[in-house]
Amino acid sequence: MRIPLPSTAVRRRTGRATAARTTALTALVTAAALVCAPAAAALTPAAATHPCGTPAELGRSVRHLVTHDRIAGASVLVTEPGTTAPCARWTATYGTADLRTGRPMDTTDRLRVGSVTKTFTATVVLQLAAERRLSLDAPVERYLPGLIHGHGHDGRRITVRQILRHTSGLPDYLDAPEWEHIDRLRYRHFEPRELVAAALRLPRPPKNWHYATTNYVVAGLLVHAVTGHTPEAEISRRVIRPLRLHDTYWPGDDPRLRGPHSHSYFTGDSGRRVDGTAWNMSFGGAGGALVSTQADLTRFMTALWDGRLLPAAQLGEMRRTVAADPDRLWPGARYGLGLISSPLTCGGTWWGHAGTVPGGHRSLVAVGPGGRSVAVALNEVPATLRAEQDFQDTVDRAFCEGRRAERTPE
Repeated sequence: MRIPLPSTAVRRRTGRATAARTTALTALVTAAALVCAPAAAALTPAAATHPCGTPAELGRSVRHLVTHDRIAGASVLVTEPGTTAPCARWTATYGTADLRTGRPMDTTDRLRVGSVTKTFTATVVLQLAAERRLSLDAPVERYLPGLIHGHGHDGRRITVRQILRHTSGLPDYLDAPEWEHIDRLRYRHFEPRELVAAALRLPRPPKNWHYATTNYVVAGLLVHAVTGHTPEAEISRRVIRPLRLHDTYWPGDDPRLRGPHSHSYFTGDSGRRVDGTAWNMSFGGAGGALVSTQADLTRFMTALWDGRLLPAAQLGEMRRTVAADPDRLWPGARYGLGLISSPLTCGGTWWGHAGTVPGGHRSLVAVGPGGRSVAVALNEVPATLRAEQDFQDTVDRAFCEGRRAERTPE
């Protein structure tokens, strides 16, 4: 699965009548066709405002994604550190979670979080490194003999660190021709080794940093090799259950979403909007299959940042970034070990991850200056360069609302 649509990648792909591919979020597959406007009757105003002062800029930004960029629905959840109700959490929503019923967007709905899954997976790999059960600078071949071999690829020369940082030189299996119309594969089961083998048949990427979900499928196999448990089981045991992320789960081969959830939409080959909620996410695996809510995502990111999941040394490793290819992410973005950093217009940086899934869900969770955490969810992928920029602006405003004058240090 790939990540948020980087702006330049949107430019390259805009106009293709397919929901097949997302650029690297988070990993992911991108829906790059023009979308249809939701029915006017389905639009709903922002469901809530900041109890300590209306976030006017953010409210307008969320509304703009629906009314101007033609996203079916958008929602933002912001959690403030060290405060008590009613100021600890505030939301802004607009648009429709289910176009059939007209139900409005809600920050409590479950959604597919795509490449945000990568941060969960990286966290467990780093826990194993802290336990000295694997080494970040050891070759992948040590733990997965024979997995990466042939077509110019050699697991003896690729380290665990390079896998987590997307500097392994591995291609993304989602770049293969058969994924151009991914909606035709939406109910098919994929095995992790099958996906890696498909990636190895592709040409080597021309740049040193190349976002590829292949890396995180390999990371999941590393977890399995070291612990004897599937990455899904190990991430649940080490992260999801201890943090009581009750709305976060692995869907397996079940294409449905359980419990209250927003539907997701993409434009199919016919040019019409299609409900893409039902999808077998085995093709994403440890790199993109998780289902969660905005509240669970902010709880996870806050726990990670507070040091509850990793020792200081491993969290420091996670934050050691390299410049990301703006064709795969966006200008200014840097990538660590399962973690993206991006500058804010009000000063400082946010740290987190974004994700996109082929059926249309788009998510981002991050923590910023002062410990503010933000989770943004869309149920339709931005299909134009302008819409992608509006999404990024919404993230920026969620962090900068009320901060521009004070410029809180990190």
